[in-house]
Amino acid sequence: MSNHRIVAHIDMNAFFASVEQQHNPELRGKPIAVVGSHERTVITTSSYEARKFGVKTGMAKWEAVRVCPQLIFVVGDNRKYTYTSSRIMDMMRDYTPLVEVFSIDEAWIDITHSLSIFGTPERIAYLIKARIKESFGITCSIGIAPNKLLAKLASDMQKPDGLIIIKPEDVSRLLERMPINELCGIGKKMQRHLNMMSIYTCGELGRCEEPRLTKKFGILGRIYRQMGQGIDNSPVSPMEEDDEVKSVGHSMTLRQDVSKREDILKYLLQLSEMVGRRARRYEVSGKTITLYVRFADFYSSIGKQDTLRNYINQSDDIYRTAVGILDTLELPMPIRLLGVRLTNLQYHTQQLSLFPEERRKTEMVRAMDAVNNRFGDFTVTFGSLLATEEKGSHVIPPSWRPDGIRNIDVQ
Repeated sequence: MSNHRIVAHIDMNAFFASVEQQHNPELRGKPIAVVGSHERTVITTSSYEARKFGVKTGMAKWEAVRVCPQLIFVVGDNRKYTYTSSRIMDMMRDYTPLVEVFSIDEAWIDITHSLSIFGTPERIAYLIKARIKESFGITCSIGIAPNKLLAKLASDMQKPDGLIIIKPEDVSRLLERMPINELCGIGKKMQRHLNMMSIYTCGELGRCEEPRLTKKFGILGRIYRQMGQGIDNSPVSPMEEDDEVKSVGHSMTLRQDVSKREDILKYLLQLSEMVGRRARRYEVSGKTITLYVRFADFYSSIGKQDTLRNYINQSDDIYRTAVGILDTLELPMPIRLLGVRLTNLQYHTQQLSLFPEERRKTEMVRAMDAVNNRFGDFTVTFGSLLATEEKGSHVIPPSWRPDGIRNIDVQ
């Protein structure tokens, strides 16, 4: 592989659950599931002991108990996970400066130019695995390949504690019968579209005529065809070189199903404040607000967005737009989950308005943000939220990144 780029994908195994088991020896070897602090939370992750019984991420607690009666629920601790993740990412930088954090428990590293220092790709992988195990008591799976797409594919092939190397000469054979949904970037919806075109494997996708794909998917058609061939020219981008944030969002699984408008509005106001404060913290504003609703049957959902003429990041502006969207929706049953997302963003440097009223509003919001950043969410909040018990989930999502702002969906 010395004549090709060498990329490794490191994926921590059952990260939240593994951290909890390492922190509490009584949980080791037992089926556990990490959840939020309220009763309506869903499974964030589960230990491999629980996965053997069919416990999966996203399950409701009652579903998990049904398949694994002896399951132990552990309320997640964000600080432990973010601290451990940050230390692991820092450790990877001992082997290469090219570390791209994909999520709280995943990262790509480009080790092409590290071989002269550390030796073979296998040795680097084993050094990383050994240090993580020794320092944190947890395991990881590592995939090594000529690019990011294949490296992630490889890391998923042997879990837990695996190491798979895909060499350039083996790519075509490996992908020939590989289901398309195994590729990062092809989700269930895209899989259905491709299946309708009689494309089921990566080999079939790679051989599909490009005009046929671009007619269906536009410019993405060419990218999908390259993915089917195992081609990915995207670089491993360190955080400081990463693309700008594309969205800021929060979602919340409610303690109980709600159907009354006044109850829904309280949660929308809370979510709007969470989104607005994060956007203001990173000096971004957006023009598009998306409202997402999941209903009480757990499976039915609806999402709708509204694009404004002006950029906003004030919580009340986000809230008013979300309410406007809500008023256009039919709600056939009580609501289980609500989500608000701000997209179509631009970065900016905040300046005080020339208008006294707007200036006072901006100064007040800054003061609220300063207090809440120091003492915790909703230390200072809107009066209408004082009676609301729900304060969002206490479990950080796996998509969280230890540096910078990313799309944050808390459930």
